Amino acid sequence: MGDCLFCRIISKEIKSEIVFENDDVLIFKDVNPKAPVHLLAVPKKHVSSILDVEKLSENEITGLINSISKIAREFEIDRDGFRVVTNSGASAGQSVDHLHFHIMGKRLFTWPPG
Repeated sequence: MGDCLFCRIISKEIKSEIVFENDDVLIFKDVNPKAPVHLLAVPKKHVSSILDVEKLSENEITGLINSISKIAREFEIDRDGFRVVTNSGASAGQSVDHLHFHIMGKRLFTWPPG
């Protein structure tokens, strides 16, 4: 999608600090981090939000989840705990219309969030 920020990052039109990439997934550092480790995991196929996840194949969904698990270990946030969040819609704080998961760690998180 031409105007989609994350599609432009995926196509390398916009530079980002990529920490993981395969055929279906891109994970990069958030430019406005809310934790010492704050990464964004996105499917390379444009999907607006979790509400459209059926547009991804089962392999793409599994690959996305597996990549989050892999990167959590690589960034050593698996031991003390980390948070994975996806927002859907403006009221939930979704600011980019492309499914993405925030992977945050290396700080204490409280519940409930927000």
